[in-house]
Amino acid sequence: MLRDDLARAFITTQSFKWDPTGGFKLASGITSPYYVDCRVLMAHPAPRHLVAQLAFDRIKDLALNCVGGLEIGAIALATAISDYGYGATPRREWRTFVVRKQAKDHGLGKLIEGVVKPGDRALIVDDVLTTGGSIIKAVKAAREAGLEVAHALVIVDRNEQDGRANVEKLDVTLVSLLTLKDLMAVRK
Repeated sequence: MLRDDLARAFITTQSFKWDPTGGFKLASGITSPYYVDCRVLMAHPAPRHLVAQLAFDRIKDLALNCVGGLEIGAIALATAISDYGYGATPRREWRTFVVRKQAKDHGLGKLIEGVVKPGDRALIVDDVLTTGGSIIKAVKAAREAGLEVAHALVIVDRNEQDGRANVEKLDVTLVSLLTLKDLMAVRK
């Protein structure tokens, strides 16, 4: 029932849009009649808590040290999951990190920001899955930094453009909290 609550939250926060005539241009370059804006959803505390609770329920038994993903979509998501885990029983102390889209050209020039070290078991998170490009980039960067990545989590899997299959080619198990079908079902 929490999944239904989360799906309805997409509607009440206007984080899910449907335009069958004009559509929306996605990061992948295609036009879709659906637009899922998790940045808006995650700006609201109640839906953010629902996301964290549902994510925690799906990953609580995984042996993890840290949670993170590609900027910008993964920042609020990783933080919410980490905070929820810290307040859970038994407590999970999952550190967070973010993978930059490109390494900084100043300071330490890091691609990954946060507290991670080689050998850490990391969960890669992202807001929406279409092609899997963001998750794939984050997985590769995390692995290059010496992190072990066996799982990824998204809030919404669009079930389009082979996103899940593309991610799973990297030997990564993908968990999704919702799909477009779930959002369309509550939209009516």
